[in-house]
Amino acid sequence: MASEQIDVDFILPPLHMCHIMMSSMTLTTTPSYFQSSQANSGTTVSLNKIFDSYRDDPEDNPDGIGIEGAMKFLGDIHVQLDEVTCLGIAELLKSPSMGEFTREGFVNGWRSVGADTERKMISHAQNLRISTPTNPDTFRRIYRYAFPLCRLQGQRNLQFEIAADQWRLFFTPTNGGTQWNTPTTPWLDWWIEFLEQRGKRPVNKDLWEQVEVFMRKTMEDEAFSWWSPDGAWPGTLDDFVGWVQEKRKNGDKMEVE
Repeated sequence: MASEQIDVDFILPPLHMCHIMMSSMTLTTTPSYFQSSQANSGTTVSLNKIFDSYRDDPEDNPDGIGIEGAMKFLGDIHVQLDEVTCLGIAELLKSPSMGEFTREGFVNGWRSVGADTERKMISHAQNLRISTPTNPDTFRRIYRYAFPLCRLQGQRNLQFEIAADQWRLFFTPTNGGTQWNTPTTPWLDWWIEFLEQRGKRPVNKDLWEQVEVFMRKTMEDEAFSWWSPDGAWPGTLDDFVGWVQEKRKNGDKMEVE
């Protein structure tokens, strides 16, 4: 029985055609890969160079920026130390403590927003300054990061005085916060007054985070129609609701136990 001859040319393209196809694939796919890789590499180099220029102690701490360098850097990108935007930059760069930046956090943070020059960093800071008071998600992210950032070393809770200062920063519009006041209720002042009368106790993480949620609820409806004594609010906020209700009835005569 004669073997059947297979037309190899029908199954496989000619060698010169394979070469053309491979060349075409190389031309269409390789440049984009290398362009992306080169762009990331260039960004990293630029950011490391900027980081290095602000280091306080390159020999003993080559991958860290200390307080002096951090203050100079923030000034150079037009960020004031007493504005919410300063905390926003700290959150972006994952600052481990106030006035400190790590190389990893600095490079990854700025790279994530496409800012590899100081001009772009200034622009990002300005955009953050505009969006933070009006964008609840941005505000909440920065507000929550402030808790670990502002804690004293080795402590789980915020000292009352530090928490009160941060609430005044976040809940007034003067330095980039949002307003926690309504025409009939000075919420921020009453909240701090309430806590002072309770003995200025340290503030835990749950209370810190829920105060921001509570703030937004009171701004939507200050009559507490949304509040229930059986809700999942921290006990301190439950007590504050009762305190406010009594204060509205009796003025400043009420005392807090």
